[in-house]
Amino acid sequence: MKPTLLVLAAGMASRYGGNKQTDAFGPNGETIIDYSIFDAIRAGFGKFVFIIREEFKENFDRLFASKLKGKIEIDYVFQPVDPEIPGIGKLNRTKPWGTAHAVMCSKNQINEPFCVINADDFYGQEAFEKMAQFLMNEANSSTFSMIGYLLGNTLSENGSVSRGVCQTDDFGNLIAINERTKIYKNQDQKIVFEDENGLTELKSDNPVSMNFWGFTPSVFDMAETMFYDFASKNYENPKAEFFIPLLADAFIKEQGQVLKVIPTNAPWFGVTYQEDKPVVKQSLLSLVEKGVYPAQLWT
Repeated sequence: MKPTLLVLAAGMASRYGGNKQTDAFGPNGETIIDYSIFDAIRAGFGKFVFIIREEFKENFDRLFASKLKGKIEIDYVFQPVDPEIPGIGKLNRTKPWGTAHAVMCSKNQINEPFCVINADDFYGQEAFEKMAQFLMNEANSSTFSMIGYLLGNTLSENGSVSRGVCQTDDFGNLIAINERTKIYKNQDQKIVFEDENGLTELKSDNPVSMNFWGFTPSVFDMAETMFYDFASKNYENPKAEFFIPLLADAFIKEQGQVLKVIPTNAPWFGVTYQEDKPVVKQSLLSLVEKGVYPAQLWT
C-alpha cells in the first residue's frame, strides 16, 4: 500500500505577515508545497491530504487541483479554530489547537501509513525517499519515525527559530524531544537557545525535528485521548497548542514504543520571516540550475 502525505497548511503565519503556504518561491511561481509534492510522488507516495482552514480551499484548488489531476489523489481536511470539545464546549479561540490536533482531524481520510510535513518547509528529495521506504517496510503500531535534520542546517539569519531538539540512543531511537522556542547564533556564532534560565549552547550536529513524522493510523486514537486531556487542562489558556512532539514523547515514554530518528544531510530551508523569502527563492533556483528539479515542475 502506498503511503500518504499529510501536509499541515492551516497555520496563521503571523511572523511572516501573509499566507506563506501559497506564496510563490520557485522560478516559475511554484510554492514550497509544489516541491514537496514533486519529491513525494517520485518517492512513491500515493495520496496527498491537505490540512487547511475551510476558507483556504478555493485558493488551494486553484493552485493544486488542475496541475495534479491524473497524477495523484488529493483530499482536504479542515482544522477548525475553535472546535466543539465534548464536556468543554467552544472556547472562543482565535488560533488552531496545534499540529497534533491537526493530525487527529485527518482520522477519517487516512487508512494507510502516512507522514506529516509542514507546508512551508523545504525538506529535500532524500528525506522523502527515506520516509517512503520506512512507511512501506517498517512502520507499524509500535514503530513510528521522524526525519532528523542537523540543527546547524535549520537556522535563520533573520531571527530566532523554534526546534524540537532530539536526544537519541545508540540505535538511533528517540529518547526525548525538547521544544526550544528561541534558538539562534549569538555574537560568537555559537548556537544557543534562550529560556528563563538564560542561554544554553547546542551542537551544530544535534538532530532536530522539522515536523517530518512517520505514523500509522494507530496514532489517531492515541491523539484523541491525549487531546481531550490536554484541552481539559488548558481550556483557560487561549494560546495553548497540542504539538506532535507531545505525541511522540508519550509514545516512547508512556507506551514504551520505538520512534526511529532517520538521519539526513538533506538541505532544509523554510520561511519564518519575510526576510527569509529571497534566500529560499535563490536556494530553489540553485537546485533547478543544478538539475535537481526541472524548471517547470508540472509540464
